[in-house]
Amino acid sequence: MTAPPRPSRLGPDLPPFYCPLPRDLVHPRAKEVEARAVEWLDAFGLYPDPVERAWGLATHSADFSCRIIPDGDVEAVLLFTEWNYWANAVDDWQDSGSDDADTTAVVDHGVRLLRTVEDPGASVLPDGPMTRALLDLVGRTHAMLTPYELRRFVEGTRDWLLGAAWRSARAEAGSPPGLNDFVAMGPLANGTRFSLTWSDVARGDRLPADVLCSPALTALTDAAGFVVSADNDLFSYDKDDHLEPREVNLVNVLAHQEGCSPAEAVPLAVALRDRVMVLFTGLRDRLADQAGPGDGALHRHLAALGHYVAGSIAWQAGAPRYASPRNRYELPVAEARFALRYAEHPGDGGAGVPVPPALATWWRQLHG
Repeated sequence: MTAPPRPSRLGPDLPPFYCPLPRDLVHPRAKEVEARAVEWLDAFGLYPDPVERAWGLATHSADFSCRIIPDGDVEAVLLFTEWNYWANAVDDWQDSGSDDADTTAVVDHGVRLLRTVEDPGASVLPDGPMTRALLDLVGRTHAMLTPYELRRFVEGTRDWLLGAAWRSARAEAGSPPGLNDFVAMGPLANGTRFSLTWSDVARGDRLPADVLCSPALTALTDAAGFVVSADNDLFSYDKDDHLEPREVNLVNVLAHQEGCSPAEAVPLAVALRDRVMVLFTGLRDRLADQAGPGDGALHRHLAALGHYVAGSIAWQAGAPRYASPRNRYELPVAEARFALRYAEHPGDGGAGVPVPPALATWWRQLHG
């Protein structure tokens, strides 16, 4: 008789998610995108055996991609999907806790990966299925994106790799960061700009650099990234709760700061996350009101930020990667999913936790 899986340190159920945004939108050609992406994965032999393949497909990367980009050019969505399957394979190595995934290795690989994205002819990565698949992705990305779009994608990739290296270094040090340090740097590992570049590419929208990089839109993008990162720290908590020292995530950082258990830290994490969600919706509405009727690309970009936040919640709730984690199951459970609940109002369970300076600067864009 198989023993029941080890219970979650967060409790039997995840909290409700406050998300006053359009939900359950999916690209109409999602099934086609998934089938073609899996065909691509198998053609490059990205997974060395059936077990690794099962866990790779359990990321549901096609579902993620088609939820955060629910419309637009299918070829762009497909390429983005393949990037996500590939990046999740890298992420699993970075988070494995194995001896060959220490901070030195993560940093060295990250720099080599970044140089390959910028210059695929640099030849700084060893040959193998992962590198051959990467070179295919990079070549097609260079062909599809304009120089400015490619620069945005490179910067998003750099965010992801820097955030992963920082989290690895903090975990290796054996002491969790303070809350302000975490909220300033931890969400970088989410690769928000890595993803959002493809939203604009799929729709064929090209916002002027002065608009895209304006302080208000930068704050809005960072706020979206924080909410998605906080949600991921809840959905993915069980996947990495076997690691020692404990993984660097919002729940563990708050538990250490407040001297409480992970379960007791969840309301604090939710309350902080919800404050930022309120900021996000308010700032997004203000920017939409200020945009003229001819600013269609900006309106669509603001909508895409909402798809990124809401789509990430729905994707993670149904991904076996999180709902039947590898440290509890030999193989992913195909039907595994979280009992997803939505909150009507933002939580207030963390009223005693002050908003750290790294987040407080965003409020100036809302009230400025």
